[in-house]
Amino acid sequence: MELPNFITILGAIFKDSPFIRYLYHWENAIFSFIVICVLLLIVFLALRRPSVIPGRLQNALEVVAGTIDDFVCGILGPKGRKYTPFIGTLFIYIIFMNLAGIIPFMKSPTASWSTTLALALCVFAYVQYTALKEQGIKGYIDHMMGRPRGFLIFTAVIPILLLFVHILSELVRPISLSLRLRSNIWGDDMLLGIMAGFGIKGVPLLFFNTLLVILAGVVQATVFCLLSTIYFALAIPHEEVS
Repeated sequence: MELPNFITILGAIFKDSPFIRYLYHWENAIFSFIVICVLLLIVFLALRRPSVIPGRLQNALEVVAGTIDDFVCGILGPKGRKYTPFIGTLFIYIIFMNLAGIIPFMKSPTASWSTTLALALCVFAYVQYTALKEQGIKGYIDHMMGRPRGFLIFTAVIPILLLFVHILSELVRPISLSLRLRSNIWGDDMLLGIMAGFGIKGVPLLFFNTLLVILAGVVQATVFCLLSTIYFALAIPHEEVS
């Protein structure tokens, strides 16, 4: 039910071709790579001749970078600026992948769980690394056990129970984070495919739903990065987030 992309079109023309089967196998990786190439081209065009008085493209990139930095630092505080490049890269990359599906002969890589799970695992790994780096192994375990103090230190059940709950919640995060993004983008792509199947009569609905898909793509990228930033906030000692 998805809109056709250039790989599915080639598959319809050259059936049972080993090369086409290879393209199908790496379909999402190919479209993800195309998005990366587009982003690199935009950055190259904007920054090949940087100026104190920026042009339109350079100015647009600076506005986006400043907005993302304000967003991250608004949650993590000034010291959270070191996470802005990671969160910002995630946001821009995800939003371009989300909207790739509305471009003719393209596909949204984030409509596949393999893509969104890979992104969520990157967030998971970086958050765990940050927690260990900022708190140390002892502090990290103490945090996972709910920082038991006083009488709670002598009650082994509660700290162990909290440790189990925290470990379970940490493992669930990448699954929920990836499925939320994948399900929404996949649903949007299915909706556009259904609307396109109505032919000329469905053009007004297709146009309206395309606008909704654009809005949903931006919202889902924002939600993914918002949750990622909150995970960093939970991993950093509270005295650091100020």
